[in-house]
Amino acid sequence: MTEKRLIDLEMKMAHQDLLLEELNQVVYQQQKTIDKLETTLTSLVKRFQEVLTSGDEIRGPNEKPPHY
Repeated sequence: MTEKRLIDLEMKMAHQDLLLEELNQVVYQQQKTIDKLETTLTSLVKRFQEVLTSGDEIRGPNEKPPHY
C-alpha cells in the first residue's frame, strides 16, 4: 500500500469518526426530546382523565362559565 493511499484511508476514517460523533449527538438530542414529549403526554392524559372523572365540563376558550 502506498503512503498516499494510507493517508487517504486515515483521512476518510477520521472524517467518518467525526460524522459518527455528530450523528450520536443528534440521536441523543432526539431522545431527550422524545423523553420530554412522553412526559408531557403522560401528564396531559392524566389531567384529561381527572377532568373526565371529576364531571367537570370542558368549555371552549371563549365560552362563559354557566354562572354568568
